[in-house]
Amino acid sequence: MKNWKVEKVDKELVKNIVSDTGIPSITAMLMSIRGITAPEEAERFLYENEELDDPFLMTDMEKAVERIEKAIDKNESICIYGDYDADGVTSTAMLYDYLKGRGANADYYIPSREAEGYGMNKGAVDKIAQSGASLIITVDNGISAINEIEYAKSLGIDTIVTDHHTPPQELPKAVAVVNPHRKDCMSEFKFLSGVGVVFKLIMAMEDDSSDTAQLLERYSDIAAIGTIGDIVSLTGENRILVKNGLQKIMSLHNTGITALLETAGIKGNKLTAGKISFTVVPRINACGRLSLSKKSVTLLLTKDRELAHSIACELSEDNKTRQDIEKQILNEVVSCVEKNPHIKYKPVMVISGKGWHQGVIGIVSSRIKDIYGKPNIIITTDGENAKGSGRSIEGFSLIEAITECQDLLSVFGGHPMAVGLSMKSSDIEELSIRLNAFAGRKGIIMPSLNIDFKLNPKFLTVENVKSISMLEPFGAGNPTPVFGLYNMCLKSIVPVGGGKHLRLAFQRESVIINTMMFFTTAEQFPYIVNDTVDLAVTADINDYNNKESVSIIIKDIKPAGQDNAAMLEYNGLFEKLMDSAVLTKEEALQLLPLRDDFAVVFKFLRKHGVWKYPVDMMCSRIKNEKINYGRLQVILTAMQQLSIIEIKKSDNGLQTISVLPSKGKADLGRAKIMRQLNSYVQNV
Repeated sequence: MKNWKVEKVDKELVKNIVSDTGIPSITAMLMSIRGITAPEEAERFLYENEELDDPFLMTDMEKAVERIEKAIDKNESICIYGDYDADGVTSTAMLYDYLKGRGANADYYIPSREAEGYGMNKGAVDKIAQSGASLIITVDNGISAINEIEYAKSLGIDTIVTDHHTPPQELPKAVAVVNPHRKDCMSEFKFLSGVGVVFKLIMAMEDDSSDTAQLLERYSDIAAIGTIGDIVSLTGENRILVKNGLQKIMSLHNTGITALLETAGIKGNKLTAGKISFTVVPRINACGRLSLSKKSVTLLLTKDRELAHSIACELSEDNKTRQDIEKQILNEVVSCVEKNPHIKYKPVMVISGKGWHQGVIGIVSSRIKDIYGKPNIIITTDGENAKGSGRSIEGFSLIEAITECQDLLSVFGGHPMAVGLSMKSSDIEELSIRLNAFAGRKGIIMPSLNIDFKLNPKFLTVENVKSISMLEPFGAGNPTPVFGLYNMCLKSIVPVGGGKHLRLAFQRESVIINTMMFFTTAEQFPYIVNDTVDLAVTADINDYNNKESVSIIIKDIKPAGQDNAAMLEYNGLFEKLMDSAVLTKEEALQLLPLRDDFAVVFKFLRKHGVWKYPVDMMCSRIKNEKINYGRLQVILTAMQQLSIIEIKKSDNGLQTISVLPSKGKADLGRAKIMRQLNSYVQNV
């Protein structure tokens, strides 16, 4: 369950945008919500595809260019120091290709994720020194490599840092440090990925002869993959790189990328940032997670179709292996949480296990966030040492949280929505305590779903939906539009895809729409025909047999009028109680049920036999104002503690609640949870 947050639309502002630009009103509404309010801003956002800032606005860019040109002129050995994810791999491939094209004596080094970890390390510097390199250029890393860059200098090696991660207070003493997040950087756009910074470096290397259109034609496909893979804001310069890059990828110009599209089964399809994110990026990342990223760089650079096909197949196999490992670890993590329910009642879930593959725990953390709707950190231990990866939800900064615990961490970094860390295994429990104390000071953390605006279903026409595509590419900073369709009557439920998905028809007044709800079976779907619901949907154009139609995908569904925010508030109180936190008398009274409330729930369960749907749906079906969501969970917990009901988790993840044979009238006050609540009411 998520808190639906619907944006407010300034209708007068939208009218002005439409009258000044002539763009469709639905597109103007979306642009106004995204903060694009002036007509000239709208024109620039929609139609400018090549305008990138002067690269020399970035601090130290001139120093970087001067040192690289010197290395090329003197035939010095240059080593590009990359990273193992999609951003790092594409950054490495792009710069290597450019330098080789300039006749440079260049090579590259990408550390092993498993053996060396992220960023520069002294062992790698030793290897680079042995190869004879006199210049290292870091891409997508290096901003925190103060000691390693000093060590390289002691070996006679200069370093140029190109990075986009948040700089520490002290910058490394490199020949040049090119990073848009430097406080003294004059570049206006701050959200470049690592590959975006490299693209700007190449622009600067071209200097007066720089033709942005030619560079976009040459490198935008590689730049797009790295930019999408790093989940940076697809606005400003990133939008230009990705918009051009998607067109370039669809032209099938790059042999390696084309081979990836073939193995992913999307060659020839219309490509979006989302499709690249779910197909191409994971294949490149899987290589870095499980083995060595060098073959990914080779794939992006090769012109040999057979070699490209061979590597693409290897990456697909790596990705399947990664998915298998991820599934196994996810099952272990969920099992750990369900066996230790106190974990899921905490605001921030910290789950650790021995020997989990550190290359996939970040993906597992993302899945746990989706399942439980909470910030979490998944930690893998190896004896005394531990490494973790965390993901957060909107409104809770995980990097701020772990920064307050930095004395427990040997290495840490990230941003509000994702972090990585290293620490001692013995400090994991203390980390959990401190993170949750930090979260407790922030109040109840709610998972949310952002909805652009409410929409009458009659406006979901082919013409209107096609006009939305003017805003592509969609991604971070420019999300796929989500529309709220309210008071929709469910008319039919049809399982499709072997029962894995549902085709659902809805009606409002005389308008009937057909929708798809993926990865939900009929058994899991808690609604019945003629239920009135609210929908959160995305819309796209489906082109089949040269006939265009609107494809509507359900992102979320709730009973019509249900106040998810209020339910989540009550759920937060219940979890606070279950986490043994002290409640105020007022909080306890909001959760404390009467005997009549128990009777209502008991009759409901007896009537339904076995309840196999989420508890929030039970709350909606009961329709009793006295029984809020938190109080309902207290009732169910008390009934379970008194063996009145049985709550089971099935193998497919569904929870079932059934009434046990009666043993006479139960003393409800004996339940542990009721004693807790009564103590707060009576003693406060």
